[in-house]
Amino acid sequence: MTTSPPETKTGLRRGLATLAATGCLVAVLAAGLPVRAAESDPVLAKVNGSEIHASDVALAEEELGPSLQQMDPSTRKDNVLSFLIDMKIVSKAAEDKKIENNDDFKKRLAFTRNRLLMDSLLASEGKAATTDDAMKKVYEEAAKQITGEQEVRARHILVETEDEAKAIKAELDKGADFGELAKKKSKDPGASDGGDLGFFTKEQMVPEFSAVAFSLEPGKISDPVKSQFGWHIIKVEEKRNRKAPDFEQVKAQIETYVTRKAQADYVAKLREAAKVERMDKPADAAAPADAAKDAKPADNKMAPAKK
Repeated sequence: MTTSPPETKTGLRRGLATLAATGCLVAVLAAGLPVRAAESDPVLAKVNGSEIHASDVALAEEELGPSLQQMDPSTRKDNVLSFLIDMKIVSKAAEDKKIENNDDFKKRLAFTRNRLLMDSLLASEGKAATTDDAMKKVYEEAAKQITGEQEVRARHILVETEDEAKAIKAELDKGADFGELAKKKSKDPGASDGGDLGFFTKEQMVPEFSAVAFSLEPGKISDPVKSQFGWHIIKVEEKRNRKAPDFEQVKAQIETYVTRKAQADYVAKLREAAKVERMDKPADAAAPADAAKDAKPADNKMAPAKK
């Protein structure tokens, strides 16, 4: 016997659906293409006459997910096959003991079935919603909000005290290189890059820092600026109007957003038509707030939804 199976990504949810679908497909094709089906999905083991196919191993690998990532492919497949063998042996023993008649088992099976049905339907709704037109509409709406907003690229040197900041400013006034001083004296994690913060908008920095950075002209260096992190000396390198990234750069994020939005809207619609009675709280507090229903793409470098 192997040890207990690794924790699954989604339990039995996708597993049951895929096995059911595969079983139906095999039944349809078996009469016409028995040899080709066997070649494409070979039997890897038999347990008391019950076959384990390559497709079963592939499905289990998908279900077991992250717990298998550290294994090399050959070890992973061997371990998964061993797990499936043990699972068949133990599940048969459970059937012999009539475990399926246990109330706890019935509840868990019903929960798993409902979860699988929900996941399958929501996956279908999400997939149907992610058309090119829908994704491009979301992109265009988000792009309008971003285009034209000002961005600044700046460097800074962060120190503990005002006296340290004044001393650094004096060195810079005498011609010291800003990037080199940042590497030597700044306590900020970006010091190794010469204090370069890249481009940012006003909202992406603390107010005290942004107020000074956006007031400086490119090439200018600030006097010491106090923030919750310490004392800063800021040098503005460049200013520009922000541009939206290309659609292809953010397509995956937009697809995630559109999928989740469609699923949330679908659930909200079903909930409106359902009669829901909550016995644990007053009726006016029964329905949870559907925050996702009216969600908008998060403005994170054109990221529609954070994962």
